[in-house]
Amino acid sequence: MSKKILVVDDSRLSRMMITAIIKNNYPDWEIYEAEDGDAALKICESLDIDIATLDMNMPGMDGLTLGAKLRELYPNARLSMLTANVQEATRKKADAAGIGFIGKPVTEERVLSFLEQEG
Repeated sequence: MSKKILVVDDSRLSRMMITAIIKNNYPDWEIYEAEDGDAALKICESLDIDIATLDMNMPGMDGLTLGAKLRELYPNARLSMLTANVQEATRKKADAAGIGFIGKPVTEERVLSFLEQEG
């Protein structure tokens, strides 16, 4: 079943790696990329997403703020922080907001583990 996934990260390299992992494993999924929270919300104006990966530390809006806005727009979407910010406080905030947590570095195993979860 095709899904729409939003990859939000200010690092072009991280977006490329995540996108490549998804394309290699789920070639029928539609992938949308954004370099920050504002660009992500602009994409969401004309798109219903099923899944999103969010970087924590980005210019402007951080990933938790973006995640809260996406949660309002898409209450059934699977969201996960994908970040190098592995502080316990960040994990707890993500968990409280109903957002998963994947620590960087980006690996196929970590990304697929999140994508394969039922949701």
